[in-house]
Amino acid sequence: MTTTHFQTLIVGGGNAGLSAASQLLIKNPSLQIGIIEPSEKHYYQPAWTLVGAGEFDIKDTEKDEADFIPKGTTWLKDAVATFQPDLNQVTCQSGAKYTYDTMIVAPGIQVDWGKIKGLKETLGKNNVSCNYSFDAAPYTWELIKNFEGGTAVFTNPSSPIKCGGAPHKIMYLACDYWRKKGILDKCDVHYISGVGAIFAVKEYAATLTGVVNRNNIKPHFLSNTVEVDGNNQTLYYETKNEQGETVRKEIKFDLCHTVPPQSAPDFIKNSPLADPNNAFGYVEINKNTMQHSRFPNVFACGDCTNAPCSKTGAAIRKQVPVVVSNLLSYLKQQSLKEQYDGYSACPIPTQYGKLMLAEFDYTNTPKMTFPFDQTVPRWSMWVLKKYVLPWLYWNRILTGKA
Repeated sequence: MTTTHFQTLIVGGGNAGLSAASQLLIKNPSLQIGIIEPSEKHYYQPAWTLVGAGEFDIKDTEKDEADFIPKGTTWLKDAVATFQPDLNQVTCQSGAKYTYDTMIVAPGIQVDWGKIKGLKETLGKNNVSCNYSFDAAPYTWELIKNFEGGTAVFTNPSSPIKCGGAPHKIMYLACDYWRKKGILDKCDVHYISGVGAIFAVKEYAATLTGVVNRNNIKPHFLSNTVEVDGNNQTLYYETKNEQGETVRKEIKFDLCHTVPPQSAPDFIKNSPLADPNNAFGYVEINKNTMQHSRFPNVFACGDCTNAPCSKTGAAIRKQVPVVVSNLLSYLKQQSLKEQYDGYSACPIPTQYGKLMLAEFDYTNTPKMTFPFDQTVPRWSMWVLKKYVLPWLYWNRILTGKA
């Protein structure tokens, strides 16, 4: 089988891969770019929380990948099997081999459904759902809408995940819906989270703690969900007792929204590109230049990297121009000047019609864009999330113009 060569090979045709390809071509239209992406469909996943809350049509989050592959690039409809960075080569599942001068690794993150026993088997039935699934997100809304009271459990893993706020966003919207329905006092709401706080940035955490208290939500921090028994509507989680020993606990539920752990895709984990010191197998990069730590002609962006930032679309929007500029500098044998400061944003709806836009950097310092206090949830930010950002995504971000 012949080997095809590209000046820049991009692994992944999601947000990071397509916006990087578009921006590269705007800056250098003569670049020969190949994009390896197996999926026929492209998804706007940030709207899936709103789908689960009955505020967005799931069909509007799915479009044909072919419509967003930038003109002037080559779509290689295949999946990477292995990387051979010493040879500047990748091998795909079809057996095809591609070589490159430079490579951008941007295949996103892997949702490890199998890491919670029983979850895959019960997802989308037995009152168990998850907004990280295109198929299950509409079922979340059915559960919330039809709930008449009882125990509602929302979970969050300890691993880094894409859109880290999503596990509790849906909980706040559910509580608001039940309050308006007049049944919140009949709802026993539990938040079982593998991390130690409601949010990492104290200024925004203060607002969310108020939302938790107002809705009488019972948080269980540093508690990892390990099993969901859908038939018996029982969730099992592990936590530490006062002696520091790991103990297994259970909770019966009438509604359960469970978010599984996430990690780098397996083909990254098992490759020379993975950070050997990262438990989740993410691509090892310089967190500021986005260049690989050991293979200088390799760059990475998006959810697959070991950069210690939140894994969000907003982070990608700031990372991509850095990768594009530094890659072009590398091709010209110039020093890499652009730096990424860890900026990320998490739009967190606290009730229907009100949203807090949390923006921050590597140091968990707020980086507010708007000329008002963004720790206060606002209707204008809800409009941004529901209407403005989806339009921007399809029409400006993927085309490299935002």
